[in-house]
Amino acid sequence: MRRVKPSLAIGVVAFLVTLIVAHGRNTPYNNYVLLAQAFLHGHVWIDWPGAYIDALAYNGAHYVIEAPLPALLLLPFVAVFGAATNQTLLACALAAIAIGATYELGERWGVSRARNLWICAFLLAGTDLLWCAMLGDVWFIAHVSAVCFTMLALCELAGKKRGWLVALWAVCALASRFTFVLALPIYAYLLATDGDGLFALSARARSALLAFGAALVPFAALFVWYNYVRWGTWSDIGYTAWYHQDQAGMPTGSPFRLMYLPYQLVSFFVQAPTILPVFPWLRPELGGVALTWTSPALLLAFFARKPLRWVSALWILVVLCAAPNFVYYVNGFAQFGMRHALDFEPFLVALMLLVARERIPRWGYALIAYSCAAGLWGCWYWNAFIRPTN
Repeated sequence: MRRVKPSLAIGVVAFLVTLIVAHGRNTPYNNYVLLAQAFLHGHVWIDWPGAYIDALAYNGAHYVIEAPLPALLLLPFVAVFGAATNQTLLACALAAIAIGATYELGERWGVSRARNLWICAFLLAGTDLLWCAMLGDVWFIAHVSAVCFTMLALCELAGKKRGWLVALWAVCALASRFTFVLALPIYAYLLATDGDGLFALSARARSALLAFGAALVPFAALFVWYNYVRWGTWSDIGYTAWYHQDQAGMPTGSPFRLMYLPYQLVSFFVQAPTILPVFPWLRPELGGVALTWTSPALLLAFFARKPLRWVSALWILVVLCAAPNFVYYVNGFAQFGMRHALDFEPFLVALMLLVARERIPRWGYALIAYSCAAGLWGCWYWNAFIRPTN
């Protein structure tokens, strides 16, 4: 009998855990189901059921401004089940694939099984991944999808380095969260370099780069077309138009401004839960809880030293994909933790795996355990007090 791959087994376990935490819920914020229905009917505007669904009113119709990939993944299910399709189930499956891919990445880097499992547990429960997946709302499933395909891209870069497949996973990530478009040049660098961080430019590297670039061309064409049929222009104006209409935004200008940096720094590194005098003793406010209190195990990433090519590339990816979130006008409200951190946490987790190749210090295990406990507590609190399932 053929042995089951450990990464597959880990993914199945992650799926079951996420499904249990989700309590089988079907999110009411099923924008992607509505968008899939629109695609199946040959248009890109949605049948808007009311104000509880975030959709941009534009030229007499309503449009989903979030990146469209989850809707494409839902197409076969919506074709069969229609509006009853459970969007949260897809979020649970994507989270499971993300964890399986993370374990596979650890294996390819020679991380021991025990340490690999610790890092995988951290990604699932010690970040907002589990919380986002258990709810499955439009904003949250986009994060889960982006993390899933980013881990798959990193896995391929650490393995056979097939340019077309790296491009496919990268496109799926950025078609879930647009932030990940900034990762493309670093992926190209990793395809073109060898173990010493030098540009290889071998026949294999040139072939991989050519396949990578060629695979991006049809996506770019589709993206331009998608923008044109929605907005009448090649560029995506959805988030800017939303910012102009949002009470938290401004009537003109960009939603990305340096004036928002202090607010984001407080959100990501300072904002703490409120202490209560009675049970449950702590209350995470709807504006979120800083990474300092929810995911301190991320500190392990700072101890990655080699291989230099991967460490430097991953840190550049962290900076590039974090930067837009630190100047954006909102921090992800309403949320537990800091969900926008999922735009750069996959690369920090990869750095943690590099640290784990040799050892995880005792304080690292303690911080991972604490982070997972904090994440599970956040899921429990949300299910008990914010979005009860019964």
